[in-house]
Amino acid sequence: MTTVNQGIYDARTLGKGRMLTLGLQHMFAMFGATVLVPVITGLSMSATLLFAGLGTLIFHVLTKMKVPAFLGSSFAFLGGYATVVQMGEAQGLSAAQSLPYACIGVFCAGLMYFLLAGLFAAFGPKRVMKYFPPVVTGPIIIAIGLTLSGSAIANCTQNWWIALLSIAIIIVCNIWGKGMIKIIPILLGVVGSYVVAACFGLCDFSAVKDAAWIGLPFKMENTAMAVFRDPNWGLVVAAIIAIIPISLATMMEHIGDMCAISSTVGKNFLEDPGLHRTLMGDGLATALASVFGAPANTTYGENTGVLNLTKVFDPRVIRIAAIFAIVMSFCPKFSAIISAMPAATIGGVSLVLYGMISAVGVRNLIENNVDFTASRNVLVAALILVLAIGIKYGANDSLSIGFTSLSGLAVAAILGVVLNAILPGKDFVFNEKISENPVDKKFGSLLEKKDVE
Repeated sequence: MTTVNQGIYDARTLGKGRMLTLGLQHMFAMFGATVLVPVITGLSMSATLLFAGLGTLIFHVLTKMKVPAFLGSSFAFLGGYATVVQMGEAQGLSAAQSLPYACIGVFCAGLMYFLLAGLFAAFGPKRVMKYFPPVVTGPIIIAIGLTLSGSAIANCTQNWWIALLSIAIIIVCNIWGKGMIKIIPILLGVVGSYVVAACFGLCDFSAVKDAAWIGLPFKMENTAMAVFRDPNWGLVVAAIIAIIPISLATMMEHIGDMCAISSTVGKNFLEDPGLHRTLMGDGLATALASVFGAPANTTYGENTGVLNLTKVFDPRVIRIAAIFAIVMSFCPKFSAIISAMPAATIGGVSLVLYGMISAVGVRNLIENNVDFTASRNVLVAALILVLAIGIKYGANDSLSIGFTSLSGLAVAAILGVVLNAILPGKDFVFNEKISENPVDKKFGSLLEKKDVE
């Protein structure tokens, strides 16, 4: 029988078979949101899988193989894609012809990460992080989960019984499961509810039958490079102007995700390997994906939710998931199988994971002792939450500003940073130490060892 400390499962204690299974779980955890972006935008699903995997590996190389983060499709750029497609159609282009122009804008947005990374490298995290204290990043993390929750509910409503079944499997396996069952609840929830749905005839497998086993993940005519065969330079410039401002929100989201992962794992990744490295990894992954017609990448909250649920923090598990995604991107039949997965299954799993994201945000506020008796902190947090959620679920789902359309999360993040900077009474000082979970501190002796057999 093997026993290990909670939260430090690794390859030595888990073994190759379990590591592979956990990697598969992380891959499935990101599917619900990652495959939804190409479905909404019209981008290639196979290319999305390929560059989610490659982007994750690039991120890990640039972060010294230390940060257990998975990169998947970013929802923040959906408004940007739609705006560029509308501008293209107004000039006589089809949606398919307009998307490569949007990809050029996303490429430039990816380069913006390097500017912020340069500030962190030049001035150090202590000086820069005073603009991104927990009173800003905590509510942003909470808002990320809450703004995503609507899509989870929409998917659940397709079949609440299947959605509830996936939720029930996750809860039962994580609370009462033993050994490996306890640390792969997401994978079991996906597979269990998918199999039941298939048995009741709730899945359409017609596309699976027609799909090839092996194929290239992308076509050159769908990449950003296709634009330069006969470029419309006016649309190129308009796409860049429309999409670059969105990077302000995604960079804030990145910082929030890094805070969440650091808090979950109990290591300060903002200091080591440093936010300049994580930002460069995210930015380079986004730029590379956009060149080949895949969606922008972002650090994925769903996988942070898996980390929080399983207590398996070994970055090698994430890299295994990335390799799975790359391999599967060359199999159109696999993409078809994933596309046939009931929306309710995705909804049920997402409901749990999005809730975990918001819970991590609450934990971020508690562990950093944010003082909500101070009016300035209440105002900053309140406006972030209300703007992010209000704009998201308002009439237009976004806020139009000049050439671009910003999501509620983008507006909330920008306003939160500005308000925190100008309001008096700032008391946050960046600390190299990431606090441990107060519950673990109190009950650490009871939770110290877990049986993984």
